[in-house]
Amino acid sequence: MTQAGTIASDHNQVTAGQGRMLQLEIFRFNPADPNSQPHMQVFELEETPGMTLFIALSLIREEQDPSLQFDFVCRAGICGSCGMLIDGRPALACRTLTQSLGSCVRLAPLPIFELIGDLSVNTGKWMRGMSERLQTWVPIPADVDLDSLEQPMEPQLAEQIYELERCIECGCCVSGCGTAIMHEQFVGAVGLNKIARFRLDPRDGRSDADYFELIGTDEGIFGCMSLMGCQDVCPKNLPLQTQLAFLRRKMLIAGVTD
Repeated sequence: MTQAGTIASDHNQVTAGQGRMLQLEIFRFNPADPNSQPHMQVFELEETPGMTLFIALSLIREEQDPSLQFDFVCRAGICGSCGMLIDGRPALACRTLTQSLGSCVRLAPLPIFELIGDLSVNTGKWMRGMSERLQTWVPIPADVDLDSLEQPMEPQLAEQIYELERCIECGCCVSGCGTAIMHEQFVGAVGLNKIARFRLDPRDGRSDADYFELIGTDEGIFGCMSLMGCQDVCPKNLPLQTQLAFLRRKMLIAGVTD
């Protein structure tokens, strides 16, 4: 290698060892403070190897501004708490590596949900309301025998149910849904996915006619415009497109034959 090549190689190694300076432009607003006004605030910090947005936000809160509000629990893409708009796209902060983003990143809270403050939103309130509307539980008959053994389930069916049960209710699919943005009462892919899950469950004795009463409206399956923004942003890669198309066909048949 020539001397010039050696110098260039050494320079590249030094540059690669230096972290980028990141600029995080973060939405700030505290609805509980009458003096607070919505605005964007820029924070700078040095990128480190393997840094996620969760790590970056934690450092900002620990070292620069302890008033910064954002949610987290598991830090492993399981709880769904850290959902936010990352450069305009719903995603989980704990699953987003800063190296996959530009040096300037714009963060905002998920739309649709009630704002708690800054990047923190109340997804739990929305999810509970949706679950109560759709009755997302297995109905138990009044004469159930609590001492009886649970009926065995075929492994293939259990796998199908588990696949839909992987939803972590992060809210990304709702925030990425055009219908949900336009229609406040739309139950979103998360709600329809729950119906698909219970429809598979042999312990749930409801018929398609019963499910039609829950989702056979424009607030349910017929409100979906099939844009598939939900599947595009789902951090768990759930087969939402397949389930929504399947439910639409079944509910159409149930509505016609009712």
